[in-house]
Amino acid sequence: MNRLLIVVDMQNDFITGSLGSAHAERILPFVKAKVEEYRQRGDAIIFTRDTHSAGYLDTQEGRHLPVPHCIAGTEGHKIADGLDAAGCQVFDKPSFGSLDLAAQVAAGGFDEIELCGLCTDICVVSNALILKAQLPETAVKVDAACCAGVTEESHRAALLTMKMCQVDVAWEG
Repeated sequence: MNRLLIVVDMQNDFITGSLGSAHAERILPFVKAKVEEYRQRGDAIIFTRDTHSAGYLDTQEGRHLPVPHCIAGTEGHKIADGLDAAGCQVFDKPSFGSLDLAAQVAAGGFDEIELCGLCTDICVVSNALILKAQLPETAVKVDAACCAGVTEESHRAALLTMKMCQVDVAWEG
């Protein structure tokens, strides 16, 4: 089986930085274990990075979320310490979801795509639904234990939304 793991935006700013949370910190060991599982099987892994410029506050997103984060070249933009992205593609995306990522994944001929990371209710759900629309016959999965949202309520709402759109959601403990 040709599998792909997409590790969404596990960046310092979303874990311990300007938009960090205790929930994001708690999932880090689970995401590390998931990456290692895929690596040991020899499956493909893509890390995404939310990527903004110094002019972030002048963008539409910046006007709605006026917290500079994931500015290219900063410590906050980096993949979290301890997550080994060596040998994996790192895909910079300027927005929540990426049509370019979906097109690239579609060209890979994957039988199964699993997503994990941050934030469940923004970037994970956006990319999962774009992938499901691009690849309606491909199994798209999300492991809830390896995701964290802005709030617990919005995290659960995003998981339910994905489930309703035929994304296979592995629910937390």
